[in-house]
Amino acid sequence: MHVTMIIQAYLPHVGGAERQLAALAPLLRARGVDVSIVTRRYPGMARFERIDGVPVHRLPVPGPKPTASLAFTLGALPLLRRLRPDVIHAHELLSPTTTAVAARRWLGVPVVAKVLRGGLLGDVAKLDRKPLGRLRLQTFRRQVDGFVVISREIDQELAARGIGPEKRFFIPNGVDTARFAPVTVAEKRRLRQELGLDAGELAVFTGRLAAEKQLDKLIALWPQVRACYPGAVLLLVGTGPEAARLAELAGPGVQFTGRVADVAPYLQAADLFVLPSATEGLSNALLEALAAGLPAIATCVGGAPDVITDQTSGWLLPPDAPPWQWLEAILSLLALADKRAHLGSNGRQKVVADYGLAATADALVALYGGVRADLAGVYAEGTQRSTKKHEGRRGHQQHQASRKVFARLAATLRSLRS
Repeated sequence: MHVTMIIQAYLPHVGGAERQLAALAPLLRARGVDVSIVTRRYPGMARFERIDGVPVHRLPVPGPKPTASLAFTLGALPLLRRLRPDVIHAHELLSPTTTAVAARRWLGVPVVAKVLRGGLLGDVAKLDRKPLGRLRLQTFRRQVDGFVVISREIDQELAARGIGPEKRFFIPNGVDTARFAPVTVAEKRRLRQELGLDAGELAVFTGRLAAEKQLDKLIALWPQVRACYPGAVLLLVGTGPEAARLAELAGPGVQFTGRVADVAPYLQAADLFVLPSATEGLSNALLEALAAGLPAIATCVGGAPDVITDQTSGWLLPPDAPPWQWLEAILSLLALADKRAHLGSNGRQKVVADYGLAATADALVALYGGVRADLAGVYAEGTQRSTKKHEGRRGHQQHQASRKVFARLAATLRSLRS
């Protein structure tokens, strides 16, 4: 089986969706799924390359957003025809799903759409704010064969838009629980030395330094943390559009790593994990931290409440929590080693049981097989009816069908373009 993934960006661009797909690709291949990737070509990136054996096709996206989205769709359709996938898997409900749905109507290929994020900045909310966005969502409801849902929040949003349970598949992101695993106290000490980190209390964030992560809140309160723990360090692992601004705000005890190839050692070296996001889908960074046995303080957005039971397997705060609540949570966990160990152990147990990467791959393979079989059955039934009704007129039909396909395609692009 050949599955083509359509995603807004891919490696070396690093974000949660890109990292999850890169981690899943080899597991899907091991299960008999040939993976190819279609994405946007940004400056300095090759038109085609293989990354870890996976073919990556990049398409130019000239001009402002609406033009770029339409150009991407128009470029992707002939490419998809050449690739001839058995399933198209779109990552995000915006232009990736628009492109996939157009290809479904043209090529007769089933479409799976993964909703990356819920809430005010999520996929559904973005569509609601776009011109013709609700029309697009109605089209997706009819034309998408299966929606990959990664959090209960997203599941509720899709249900509220009339997408039935037969099309909603709860397949959360997964994590490699062998790679992200707890270490001993001695190993933690060794890792800190190797990474050049201080021996004091260490809180870590991993991920994109973006506005929705609300990291400026933590930076602002860090002097109060250091008033109680003079050696405490807030370590921000990663890079992103907010990096320069956050560096200007940072005072003593706030450190930045920039881009790193492997975040696992930083998690294993830390005492606790912090994630103050205003919005999330299902944070890969949170899953990795919990798998590494770290006690996590996170906002109750996206999939965090699915993973964390407050005060049992982590600490949950509202996304608009005032600074004193964050200060209380951080100081409490720094003071109570036993509680850190308890939360960290329970968090890892939850992730190992329900969020393993192999289980995610197995569920996707089953979904791909299911949508292929369902769509094949629909086409077979339609073909039988058409053959009985139009016997002897095949040549004329093919000509007319081709014209209708391209007319529908043009109409689809006009109505669905970003």
